[in-house]
Amino acid sequence: MVKLNENFGKLKKNYLFIEIAKRIKAYSESHPEEAKKLIRMGIGDVTRPLAPVVVEAMQKACAEMGVRETFRGYEDSGAGYDFLKDAVSNYYKSFGADVSADEIRISDGAKSDCGNIIDIFGSGNTVLVTDPAYPVYVDSNIMNGNDVIYADSTEENGFAAMPDRNVKADLIYLCSPNNPTGSVYNKAQLKEWVDYALENGAVIIYDAAYEAFITENDVPRSIFCVEGAKMCAIEICSLSKTAGFTGTRCGYTVIPNELILKDSAGSDVKLADIWARRQGSKFNGVSYPVQRGAEAVFTPEGQKQCKENIAYYQENARVIAKTCDELGIKYTGGVNSPYIWLKCPNDMNSWDFFDKLLTEIQVVGTPGAGFGKNGDGWFRLTAFGTHEATAEAMERLKGLLK
Repeated sequence: MVKLNENFGKLKKNYLFIEIAKRIKAYSESHPEEAKKLIRMGIGDVTRPLAPVVVEAMQKACAEMGVRETFRGYEDSGAGYDFLKDAVSNYYKSFGADVSADEIRISDGAKSDCGNIIDIFGSGNTVLVTDPAYPVYVDSNIMNGNDVIYADSTEENGFAAMPDRNVKADLIYLCSPNNPTGSVYNKAQLKEWVDYALENGAVIIYDAAYEAFITENDVPRSIFCVEGAKMCAIEICSLSKTAGFTGTRCGYTVIPNELILKDSAGSDVKLADIWARRQGSKFNGVSYPVQRGAEAVFTPEGQKQCKENIAYYQENARVIAKTCDELGIKYTGGVNSPYIWLKCPNDMNSWDFFDKLLTEIQVVGTPGAGFGKNGDGWFRLTAFGTHEATAEAMERLKGLLK
């Protein structure tokens, strides 16, 4: 008889965004006219198109694929073409992080790597996740039968949990700028986490998917801007939000050559080698046209065009934050992040507030309870809509709560 992975039975019944979709569907079917006015500020999908320089690069690469002399099949290593890895390496150097091309592996996005990275670690590890947290951190570890413990991110600590020296963890998930709370770690705070990891022989899995939204000087764009991080950290990044690749799929993971652990026999093992073996077995690489498009992101013109899109979303975040200020609603995020994490008014729980916004003003957000116990009573709004939709949603919110 076939045996199932019964760890899936330990997951919450519905993935957060599936539950949101169900509620929207039920409301739309029962209120078809009102549903036409829906403004979606829940799922963090972008609305601005790819930068022209990216589209041009992809079109050129597609044309190459139609000519025998320039056609490309399987990539030799599956780690990414050298032209893209070199571009990413130079990008890191532009903000003071020393990352070499051979430490970078190109992937189809940060979400899959955040889950798949667990494959290279053994069973029995204690995995520390800050709460609230992006669901993939928790779910992927539950699927693999790992023990998950939590560091509380709360209103009191600015939703930026710090290490507890009385708690022992083997793997640590950190995200800065944070999804969902929009909070960030400054350099001194990240140094505390790096020191904790080094003291405990732990590895930090650092999700930097939103680094391009950082505006403050004391907030590192990479954990590798922190001394000692290359001895204990893996960084996972994505072009989904920084360059609009949500539907195109491209990201990268950095595992430093200095990150070496001992196996059960006491021999040194480079984590980069294990990740390379894992990816070589289970992943054939990102398509050539997409990698050419990604390369264009890191050109001077690509950076200019992508930053224009980011500035567009940052203006939306400013509008949302200003509305919260006018209404006297507490919030984090919006400055270094495309997310605004607001406290539900009148002590409402997250799902009740979701239903209120959906049914009374036809605005969709994300209930904080879906990100962990510390998220209940909080709510996430994204800045990825159009200026017009964002402004309209905020006018509706003011009309509802004033």
